Amino acid sequence: MKTSISSALKTTLKVTACAALLASASSAFAQSSVQLYGQVDEWVGAQKFPGGKTAVQVSGGGMSTSYWGLKGAEDLGNGYKAIFTLEGFFRAQNGQYGRFQGDTMFSRNAYVGIESPYGTVTAGRLTTPLFVSTILFNPFIDSYVFSPMVTHVYLGLGTFPTYSTDQGVTGDSGWNNAVSYSSPNFNGLSATAMYALGNTAGQNSAKKWSGQVLYFHGPFAATAVYQYVNFNNVPADLGSFNTSGVPGLKSQSVAQAGVSYDMKFVKFFGQYMYTYNQQTISSWHVNTAQGGVSVPAGPGTVMASYAYSRDGGGLDQTRQTAAVGYDYPLSKRTDIYAAYMYDKITSQSSGNTYGVGLRAKF
Repeated sequence: MKTSISSALKTTLKVTACAALLASASSAFAQSSVQLYGQVDEWVGAQKFPGGKTAVQVSGGGMSTSYWGLKGAEDLGNGYKAIFTLEGFFRAQNGQYGRFQGDTMFSRNAYVGIESPYGTVTAGRLTTPLFVSTILFNPFIDSYVFSPMVTHVYLGLGTFPTYSTDQGVTGDSGWNNAVSYSSPNFNGLSATAMYALGNTAGQNSAKKWSGQVLYFHGPFAATAVYQYVNFNNVPADLGSFNTSGVPGLKSQSVAQAGVSYDMKFVKFFGQYMYTYNQQTISSWHVNTAQGGVSVPAGPGTVMASYAYSRDGGGLDQTRQTAAVGYDYPLSKRTDIYAAYMYDKITSQSSGNTYGVGLRAKF
């Protein structure tokens, strides 16, 4: 009888222990998570940059640059979470990582941070607020191939392709060695501040910093962002910066404002950007404006955008870029698109890009 009671007791204890372990494991799993995600975008067509020659190609990133990512979060209690993100670009057309030869593996984002009821703090390689404002307020979003505004902001001043122009923003869409704070959302209003260091002894004055405000309320949205840089990749490298006969930079300041309004049957976009380039002896500035619309057409969307930039000093150039496209969703994760972009810089032959593509998200 004693043996039977002892055996039953042992069995009960084992069951209780197993249940406790399972509950503990289930609780731990519920408090932390890791997610794999990304997208693959390939297009077929032809591309001619201003002043260049036409290239027929199969290429990546027609509407969005292909990338993959891992992100995770762990619940620390009381509204706090530890977070991390690792995101890298790749070129599906040749199986290589990065947007271009020499790009780093996790060039999209690579950071750790803390989320709290008072905002989010992150540190590492971070997407800049200027890039976020640029892509949110134009109908082609983050397309480096077909978006006129992305072209005017990020493809020009010393970037590939090497246009004969002194227009555009120095630096990348992401900053290394950066720290960022993003506020909670207050009835559609939020703010972000970012600071990046040169991480080099004796070069503590090398810095990049930016501030941004975003507002979303019903059909209306707006943004204002400012960024300042005095180095590109490493401290003091702007001093040797030279583009099309324009001497090196000392620093660059950029201010941008954007608005959008969604009337359901048409969504309007507008942006204005002022860029001030300070040289050792003199300086020059660039005014940029963009207007665009997206219109629902059947299950898809028609997009159109026009951007205009003009130098004040420097090479005294104008740049005009216009694009039209159609995006058709095959499912919630997959879409096909067709687009055309015209690009013209003063005293150079015009550029033309056209093609069709497929984008799949996972």
